[in-house]
Parts: sequence; C-alpha cells; structure tokens
Amino acid sequence: MQVVSMLNTMYTLFDTLSEKHRVFKVETIGDAYMVVAGAPEKTKYHAHNICDMALDMVRSIDHLKDPSNGNNIQIRVGIHSGMVVAGVVGHKMPRYGLHGDTVHTASAMESNGKVDEKSLLYFIMYIAHTFVRP
Repeated sequence: MQVVSMLNTMYTLFDTLSEKHRVFKVETIGDAYMVVAGAPEKTKYHAHNICDMALDMVRSIDHLKDPSNGNNIQIRVGIHSGMVVAGVVGHKMPRYGLHGDTVHTASAMESNGKVDEKSLLYFIMYIAHTFVRP
C-alpha cells in the first residue's frame, strides 16, 4: 500500500507539472509516466515544453522516499523528437495512444539511461538547442 501511495504522490506532482508545461499526459503504465508535447495540440515550443517538464520532474521528487528502503526516489527520463501516429483506440476503455519509432526510441533512452541530473541537463540542453527556434 505504501508503494501505491508514493506513486500517487509522484504522479499527482507530475500531473501538476504537465499542466504547467503544457504537455499532454498520455498514460501511466506501472511506474512509467508518458507525456507528449505538440500533440494533440500543435505548438512550435514542443521541445522547450518537454525539456522543461523533464527537468522539473527530476527536481520535484527530491523529497520522495522509497517505502521499501527509505532512500530517495530517483527517476530516468527519455526524450525523443519526431513523428508519431496518435489516436483514440478501444471501445470499452478508450484511450489516446501514441505509436511509432519516436515513442520506442524515447522509451529505450529512458530504459538505458543513468540516474544523473548532470547528464540529463546536458542531453536536454542539446535537444532544446537543436529543435527550438526563438
């Protein structure tokens, strides 16, 4: 029950951040929290918004503890920019879904990433510099 409570606290923080940074929460699966910027509403600031969201996600959980060992919670973030196929799928429990290589690449980057805010900062600044035009 403590793990569910901790995840609820973390996801509530992330939900608030998603509104602040104008990103769309697609879904949560287990301990994965998936958001997208630039869909379903287009914006020329999608890379900026998603990078700010990622940095705030990492910073916002500094007070959360793992209920199994008391250590601080750490997260990994995967970001990728590109095309996706998006739409509502299902009838019984319809949901907005994203599919494609961009989603798989971001997921792989998260899965293989290190928990290190300095490397995250460097990576995010590179993405923002590459894709955001003032």
